[in-house]
Amino acid sequence: MQPEDLLNEGNESQQPAPDSPLLSLERELKIFKESIHEVAVEIMMEGLSTYPIFIAHQHELKLGEVILDRNELNTDWSIHASTLEEFEERGVIKPELKDRFINSYKNPTDFMCVFVVVPEGANFVYFPYGK
Repeated sequence: MQPEDLLNEGNESQQPAPDSPLLSLERELKIFKESIHEVAVEIMMEGLSTYPIFIAHQHELKLGEVILDRNELNTDWSIHASTLEEFEERGVIKPELKDRFINSYKNPTDFMCVFVVVPEGANFVYFPYGK
């Protein structure tokens, strides 16, 4: 199962395995979605980017700025804030794939774009802020 299978809207029937770390990520995103949304709005309002990206990981990562530290919060996941521009600058998104990313990017007012990093790899998922 890919990370996007869990978090993309409309895939409720595909549940991850009970011991999947993605279950804890989904729980934590629900808890912290308002804080993450505030950061996304700030990134856009300050003109830093129209494409905020949040990075969820469980290890050390040198990408973006830490906004939720799993050690400080006693949670399973750390969340960093970043942008399309940083992802491009750092080579995470190759220039030839930038347009494809932009075309698939969901409305940042309604969805957080999360780059989920797990031992098996990394993938973009969109998690609804909801009500």
